[in-house]
Amino acid sequence: MDVGLSILMVLQATALFLIFVSLQNLDFTLLSLPFLYASLVSLLVSLASHPSINIPTLLRKKQDGTFPIWSLIIFSPYLYFVRIFSFLRRFTSGEEPYNEICEGVYVGGWPYSVDKLPPGNPAIIDCTCEFPRKEEFKGHSYLCLPTWDTRAPQPGEIESAVEWASRKRAQNVPVFIHCAYGNQQLSVRIQVITRLDSGLQGVTFICVIC
Repeated sequence: MDVGLSILMVLQATALFLIFVSLQNLDFTLLSLPFLYASLVSLLVSLASHPSINIPTLLRKKQDGTFPIWSLIIFSPYLYFVRIFSFLRRFTSGEEPYNEICEGVYVGGWPYSVDKLPPGNPAIIDCTCEFPRKEEFKGHSYLCLPTWDTRAPQPGEIESAVEWASRKRAQNVPVFIHCAYGNQQLSVRIQVITRLDSGLQGVTFICVIC
C-alpha cells in the first residue's frame, strides 16, 4: 500500500504548523493565521488521499474538469501549491510533456498550455483530481477520472475509460492520457497497451504504482 502523497502532505502540514507556532511566539498573530489554515488543509488532503480512505472527490472537481469557486477558495493552499510545483518540476526536470506509446496514443503530465498537448486535436483522459482542464482545451473530447497522485482509478472507471478511448481510436482520433506529473514520476504511471479486437484497434490502459 503506497501512502506517498499522504506522508508528503503530513510533512507539509507539520512544517506549516511549525511556522505558525514560530510566528505566534514572535507575536505575529495575523501573519501566522494563513499558515495555520494551510496546515489544516494539508492535513485534510493527507487523510483524504490515504489508500484506506481515498476520497478524490474531496476537491469537487467536476466532470468537465472545472472546480467550483468555493472549492478554489477553501482548498487554495493545496490547489495552487500543486500547480506551481508542477510547473517548476516540468521546467527543471527537462522531462518531455508527453510520449507516444503507440500510434495515436500518448501519455504524459498535466498539460498547462497548448504546447504541452500532442498533435492532432487529441481526446483527453484526465486522471487527476487537483488540476483543472484549461479553457483552451474546451474543444477537445474529454473524460475526467478524478484520482489522487500516486493512486489509481477504480476498476469501473478504468473499464469505462477503455471503452471511451477505444471509440475515439476507432474514429481515428488521437488519445492523450495524463496524470499529474508525467511518465517518469515516482507515483502513478499510466501504461498503455494496444490490442486488436475483432479487427479494430482498441486501447487498454492500466494505472500502476511505480
